[in-house]
Amino acid sequence: MKKIWIIGAGPGDPDLITVKGLKLLKEADVVMYTDSLVSETLVAEAKASAEIIRTAGMHLEEMVETIVDRIDAGKMVVRLHTGDPAMYGATMEQVALLKQHGITYEVIPGVSSVFASAAAVGAELTIPDLTQTLILTRAEGRTPVPERERLQELAKHHCTIAMFLSATLTKKIMKELQLAGWADNTPVAVVQRASWPDQKIVRTTLIELDEAMRVNGIRKHAMILAGWALDPNIHEKEYRSRLYDKTFTHGFRKGVKTND
Repeated sequence: MKKIWIIGAGPGDPDLITVKGLKLLKEADVVMYTDSLVSETLVAEAKASAEIIRTAGMHLEEMVETIVDRIDAGKMVVRLHTGDPAMYGATMEQVALLKQHGITYEVIPGVSSVFASAAAVGAELTIPDLTQTLILTRAEGRTPVPERERLQELAKHHCTIAMFLSATLTKKIMKELQLAGWADNTPVAVVQRASWPDQKIVRTTLIELDEAMRVNGIRKHAMILAGWALDPNIHEKEYRSRLYDKTFTHGFRKGVKTND
């Protein structure tokens, strides 16, 4: 069976690849990766005889042609994707063409930059009694989004929003969220190059977002997290889940009765 392995490399830190992903990387005869986004330290884990192919300068058909050529030659091919391949990974367009050549695929999940960013700022993105929903999206730029998924429409839920690929669209983000009724002082955290050695964290508010990005020179490789779950003073407020409440009974613990 002809097959390619699509592996999530994680957000940057080479230690954040999964054990399974690293095992397959070390076994591969051919490793293809986006050299502008995936750690060279991680790629160096490939065996000495592996062919390493940088794909940042290749278009879709070039990549597919290369994959087909190597797999037809009996090589084990690994495609390393930044973060998790399921999020803005452009994997399905590759898979669609590979299937025409009888090549199947298996995806190994990775740590997404959204969760690396949340970890970097010490945030829990779903806070009991505050928000229980996280929307992963992006602001509309050169690539359109469906009308019903415009940022203003999504923001009407007033939950936590994580925005990929939106660092140059901060004025649009501010406008869309304000039109959805978000307060100017809504907390925002921006993490550039999450988990990389040069990671940069900027905490700001909705009304100050564009200026904060400008002052810090952030225009790419940034995750924007917005909502009250990002409040830096969240620990001073008492939001508690029922899960660990002493009166809450579940399959592994019997709740304690109170006199209240």
